[in-house]
Amino acid sequence: MELLLWRWSTAVQVASAVMIAVFFVALARSDSRAELRWWVQAWLFNLAAMTVTVGFWYFQPEDPGRWFPFVRAAYLSTKTLYVVLLLEGAWALLRPGATLFAWRVRLAAFATLFAIGIVMPASVPMVGVIQSSIIATLLTAGGIFLARQDDKGVTFLAAGFAVRAALAYAETGAYLSQLTPILPPAWADATGAFLSAASSFDTGAEWMIALGCVLAVAQRTQAELRLNNDRLLAAQDDLRRLVDRDPLTGLVNRRFLPQLLRRVQPIGATLLFFDIDAFKHINDLHGHFAGDACLKHFAEALRDCFRPDDGVLRYGGDEFLVVATGLDRAAADERVERLRSRLRGADGQVPVFSFSVGISTLEAGGDPDAALQVADQQMYETKGKIAV
Repeated sequence: MELLLWRWSTAVQVASAVMIAVFFVALARSDSRAELRWWVQAWLFNLAAMTVTVGFWYFQPEDPGRWFPFVRAAYLSTKTLYVVLLLEGAWALLRPGATLFAWRVRLAAFATLFAIGIVMPASVPMVGVIQSSIIATLLTAGGIFLARQDDKGVTFLAAGFAVRAALAYAETGAYLSQLTPILPPAWADATGAFLSAASSFDTGAEWMIALGCVLAVAQRTQAELRLNNDRLLAAQDDLRRLVDRDPLTGLVNRRFLPQLLRRVQPIGATLLFFDIDAFKHINDLHGHFAGDACLKHFAEALRDCFRPDDGVLRYGGDEFLVVATGLDRAAADERVERLRSRLRGADGQVPVFSFSVGISTLEAGGDPDAALQVADQQMYETKGKIAV
């Protein structure tokens, strides 16, 4: 009965190992994450360990005693590497770019366990004690490490490690009881049945670990996508600010105007349209460097003479626009006069220049384009009077 139970549970574990290994190989082909590469190797070594033992027991060679040490050694080394590589994947997930064990350490562990498997007494319970205690120790350490991380994405993986470690502790005790038969017959029979079915229990725990790996990768990938999306949006905002800002004066440019007008249209605003007088003459007489200095000086004067919340932008060329909310016509005229005084006090820093201005009122809920056109027209009428 125990033999049939053992064969059934082992067959279940082998079929499960094949499915998990194939799944992780396919997953790694679509995602190049470092932890997935470790976990692919882990599940392939797990499959190799199961294949070795099942192949030996199902296809009994003519001289089992001759081949058993090599089977035992291969099982011990590959099964241990499976657990070590699971831990490497968890470490790579939480410590990108780092490895838990150097390759020399892994190679030395593989060689040591292989040698132990060759020379140790030909006892299945002894193999079980050694292998189960190794699995229990390593997965306990891995589960504690994951549980101490402030990362909900590895919670299920930590639980999978804990469950598989608990089973390994139970299997270690059961194998020890077979080495030192001190239990009553009824308990001994129950222990034998447990070990025969242990592979099926291990299968459930391994599926839990596999699911934990997938959930951890999914959570980490989602977090990285969210971070990349935030960075992309921030870069988009930076680019928009660069595009919407005039590099010479530091003011926002005409591209920003529709957004500004939409913002003030429900509550109304005062629009002041400025144009530097005879700006072409300044460029022709003093050079474009002086013309640029006049533009920067005028932009600075506008910022100083209007409120921080007022929208000040360079409309184009030597034209500037101020969009001010809560500013009546008298207050607007007062700020224009303040601007003229500010420019007269330039102290020779830039060529002396004047400006023309047109003022219009955008009523609450009114047409921004119409108000802008009125301000523009008034500015040109003012300029025409100056020319006359």
